[in-house]
Amino acid sequence: MLSLVVLISGGGSNLRVLLEAAQDAEFPARVIAVGADRDAEGFEHAEEFGIPTFSVALSNFPSREAWGEALLEQIAVWKPDLVVLSGFMKLLPPAVVEALSPNLINTHPAYLPEFPGAHGVRDAINAGVDQSGASVIVVDNGVDSGPIIAQQRVAVLPGDTEHSLHDRIKIVERELLVQSVLDIANGHINLKELSLA
Repeated sequence: MLSLVVLISGGGSNLRVLLEAAQDAEFPARVIAVGADRDAEGFEHAEEFGIPTFSVALSNFPSREAWGEALLEQIAVWKPDLVVLSGFMKLLPPAVVEALSPNLINTHPAYLPEFPGAHGVRDAINAGVDQSGASVIVVDNGVDSGPIIAQQRVAVLPGDTEHSLHDRIKIVERELLVQSVLDIANGHINLKELSLA
């Protein structure tokens, strides 16, 4: 059974999909703790499913590095097989990435390497492209530059706004995340090999 710690910053909609998937006795992964960089709304999902939570706010620390050490200490308590960034809006310090990678994955609302960064959906709309997508990646020290685990195209429709496109991308993103966790748990994806490729 693959054990997951999920890190969130907001509403935790991706987290909820993982929690619901894990309700199935056949699903080979379980969320064992949920962490955040603030008192996130998504903690409500964790509480509903009886999952412990922890919060490590950057503002409580003198530096990003000190914050990263404290976050890593909280994660280490749970000894997870995999850490999932799920709408976690803080860049992790290099020492944290190096300690957890390649067992550290993230979703991104674009077809990487297209439109990396915090505004992938807006950038796609502004670029006038006819398709964007969703990706699941191994986190490295670049910005959305790690090895790609899974991705899928999403059409940009005439009249799409950032909001309407993002709503459709989120659906695909969630499906890719659950499938990626399933494939990692079943050994169909080897994160170490992927990272060395």
